[in-house]
Amino acid sequence: MSEWQKTSWRQKPRVQMPEYTDEAALGAVEAQLSQYPPLVFAGEARALKRQLGAAGRGEAFLLQGGDCAEAFDQFSADAIRDTFKVMLQMAMVLTYGAKVPVVKVGRMAGQFAKPRSAPTETQGDLELPSYRGDIINELAFTPEARIPNPQKMLQAYTQAAATLNLLRAFSTGGYADIHQVHQWTLGFTESEKAAQYREMAGRISDTLDFMKAAGLESASNHNLSTVDFYTSHESLLLEYEEALCRLDSTSGKWLAGSGHMIWIGDRTRQPDGAHVEFARGVLNPIGLKCGPSTTAEDLKILMEKLNPTNEEGKLTLIARFGAGKVGENLPRLIQAVREAGANVTWVCDPMHGNTIKSASGYKTRPFDAVLREVRDFFAVHKAEGTVPGGVHFEMTGQDVTECTGGVYAVSDENLSDRYHTACDPRLNASQSLELAFLVAEELTSHREALAAANG
Repeated sequence: MSEWQKTSWRQKPRVQMPEYTDEAALGAVEAQLSQYPPLVFAGEARALKRQLGAAGRGEAFLLQGGDCAEAFDQFSADAIRDTFKVMLQMAMVLTYGAKVPVVKVGRMAGQFAKPRSAPTETQGDLELPSYRGDIINELAFTPEARIPNPQKMLQAYTQAAATLNLLRAFSTGGYADIHQVHQWTLGFTESEKAAQYREMAGRISDTLDFMKAAGLESASNHNLSTVDFYTSHESLLLEYEEALCRLDSTSGKWLAGSGHMIWIGDRTRQPDGAHVEFARGVLNPIGLKCGPSTTAEDLKILMEKLNPTNEEGKLTLIARFGAGKVGENLPRLIQAVREAGANVTWVCDPMHGNTIKSASGYKTRPFDAVLREVRDFFAVHKAEGTVPGGVHFEMTGQDVTECTGGVYAVSDENLSDRYHTACDPRLNASQSLELAFLVAEELTSHREALAAANG
């Protein structure tokens, strides 16, 4: 394999990336970004890699969630806080079900670019380039708004830096106290519609009461009042990624300084493509989206390229097939991993294969389909004797109406009430927490089955 440089991707075929019309302006932005501090640090990326390795062995569980695409005009401290808060609630419920630490990774502070199914879109007689996320162009359907603008990378960096600053403060400043987080969760289960989750919430309360009686107070125990929280995004706009690439003086390896974990999407995982070329050279943990079109042969090539030393925690395979398609696709990919003897962490993304157009015309995801894909994911791993290492959701802490179903029964007619996403529909706060309770039940069942099998 040829020697890697952070510019190597430029010699490879590129897809899902904009064609900037002003090369001088692009070069000036890249030069400016290359002088900025990295957003994350190599030691943090290595710590996340170790925790993902534990998830791959069944000794931890990954919760990865956040926005479909972060928008400049929806950026606020309250929005960051609310998503962080819901993820903490979900993590507490999952920790109880899995009986292992939950690794918390946000789709935040970098999820600004989106792949699109077509390079252009048409409204009436007007055809324009597709909206590709706020780091590239604008949502407004005008010729000027859709021109790729490199200056947007600087705004994305500034927003990512501010987001990370706030997340670090929330993680260590007392906001993440375990007792406070559970009080938030109890608010959800007090509703009659969420009564089925009250029993598990009560058991968590009993556990916390026991810890308090045993003297394990959060005021005297740092681990009960702080959390590790990491960021991740799809590594799509490679000019931005290269500009934030930094050499780690400790290891002599290159760090993708844009986020702790980066992933390659289902549309950009060509083994000889630019996105795989960039990702193979950085020390960060790498996610790889695996859809129905992923072949066993391609997967073997990609695993060898992205993790040539077969390091635990380096490669997370994010399965996204769609409800009803897991049984025909996941086992063949598990077999490919077995044949390669590869260390991977298996994660379920039940969002991207379950997008439909509702009768009211809105793009949505039925909660029941999301849940079915999660259950099928666990069922296959149980049958194969492999480890379900985590879940990956598009969600928000806001009370949006973008996905149908859940205990509060969002209907097609409700979608227009609070439909705020610029790209794909997200689970709202109550749907996210409900899904955490249901995944916790799957984790408990999986753990009990393993214990019974091991005598």
